Amino acid sequence: MPGEFLLENLYAILGVAPNATDDEIKKVYRSLAMRYHPDRNQAPGAEARFKAVSKAYEILSDRARRDEYNQSVNHRIVLDAEAEAFELWRSLFALNGVNLPAH
Repeated sequence: MPGEFLLENLYAILGVAPNATDDEIKKVYRSLAMRYHPDRNQAPGAEARFKAVSKAYEILSDRARRDEYNQSVNHRIVLDAEAEAFELWRSLFALNGVNLPAH
């Protein structure tokens, strides 16, 4: 899947900083995976959240794929900075169970 990354910010999905260590990423992933695993959480959206967390971890835990992702993010043109910032905040709030309305 080289060069094929989602528009979502993978760091925001996991709730970690771009300079997070591998251990920090693994710790957060395990916590979120346990919280949103479909066998443990039947809430609406939990399975989708689990898949997003797993995909983010799959990329960020592999050094080569993480470097490629970082390069793609650094070279991406932001067309609507306000909307992108709102989506980042929205994903951060969602990590803590607060759903903001669509912008």
